Amino acid sequence: MHCEGAVLLAEGDAAAALVSLRGAWQVWRELDVPHEAARARVLVGLACLALADEDAAAMEFTAARTVFMRLGAAPDLNVLEKLSKQNTATSTHGLSVRELQVLRLLATGKTNHAIAADLSLAEKTVERHVSNIFTKLGVPSRAAATAYAYQHHLL
Repeated sequence: MHCEGAVLLAEGDAAAALVSLRGAWQVWRELDVPHEAARARVLVGLACLALADEDAAAMEFTAARTVFMRLGAAPDLNVLEKLSKQNTATSTHGLSVRELQVLRLLATGKTNHAIAADLSLAEKTVERHVSNIFTKLGVPSRAAATAYAYQHHLL
């Protein structure tokens, strides 16, 4: 199950991989093999990320990290550290730091003019940031951008 899940994940079938990998984790846990169980959880976390379930991925990575720390598995901790850095980059959903600032102010109901004043920007610059936010998040309006930001913990 573990290898099958890893292959499915590598092939891009995250949903099928998730089923196999969760099964593998359960078997490793029942056999009381914590290192392999934690390695399975890392793969489960990657499958969750591929399915855009960042909360589940974070939970899996945290659980695996706890086991790796207890076991002194430094190489596995290093892998998780690299994954964490990559996930931090993707957890902004492609938004720049400035776009996140604009989104957070937009979500409070501020107008472009008020956002521009708060950030010491030209109003046209804020308009461009708002347009980029809509495009990157795939949303049509300020309300949809706000909802997306809350749903994806960007605020």
